[in-house]
Amino acid sequence: MNRLDELEAQSIYVLREAYNTIEPMAMLWSFGKDSNVMIWLARKAFFGHVPFPVLHVDTGRKFKEMYAFRDRYEGEWGLDLIRGTCPPVEEMDPGLPPAARSAARKTAGLAEAIEQYGFKGIVAGIRRDEQAMRAKERVFSPRDETGTWDFRAQPAELWDQYKTDFPPGTHIRIHPLLQWTELDIWLYTKRENIPLVPLYFAQDGKRYRSLGDEDITSPVESDASSIDEIISELKMTTTSERSGRAMDHEREDAFERLRTQGYM
Repeated sequence: MNRLDELEAQSIYVLREAYNTIEPMAMLWSFGKDSNVMIWLARKAFFGHVPFPVLHVDTGRKFKEMYAFRDRYEGEWGLDLIRGTCPPVEEMDPGLPPAARSAARKTAGLAEAIEQYGFKGIVAGIRRDEQAMRAKERVFSPRDETGTWDFRAQPAELWDQYKTDFPPGTHIRIHPLLQWTELDIWLYTKRENIPLVPLYFAQDGKRYRSLGDEDITSPVESDASSIDEIISELKMTTTSERSGRAMDHEREDAFERLRTQGYM
């Protein structure tokens, strides 16, 4: 069994374990490469069908290509899609830097959806290699009823033994891709022929390496116009995956504050 097979098997195990122990739950879908892999794994885990809702917390500021992707694959993949909304930026903490304040809308929108639908668990496609705060996460990560995350009070997860029996009132984030790397995602996407938003591929010497809101996400310089070229590029680059995200160039504590408050 190679690395991709091992990662796939582990993620499928996590998804099945979550589905069997946490109810109700939903999976976040942002239409990016990571969440598309997560949807793909869920369809494999449950024999071609995702048996729980898929949640898009819509800021209204995504690229048009992302909305087109959503509208196409919601139907083709047979997803039970919930379209959540976000409050206006004026209602967010004015003490946050501009991009983080804009991103905070997703945290608030997610909290509203969790309360509205009573979700006890949310499956999210974060990876440890993306950002320093995410490296402190667990596969099954407990939060309080408001979604607040205390990274100092997380259960041990040794030898793929996961704690899933939490006290009443605990909200759980499930992270089936936590052990994956950016390169793993692209290698698996190639192997499985998973559809992608075309913005990942270079046009006029630029491409998007990470997709977010159009007003706070920028492309990186690149001539990689195929998955093979992206994989070759990643093997050589020293640039951060999230270098195009405006929020990641603001104060480090801003991201930490958002994460503890429930940001994905």
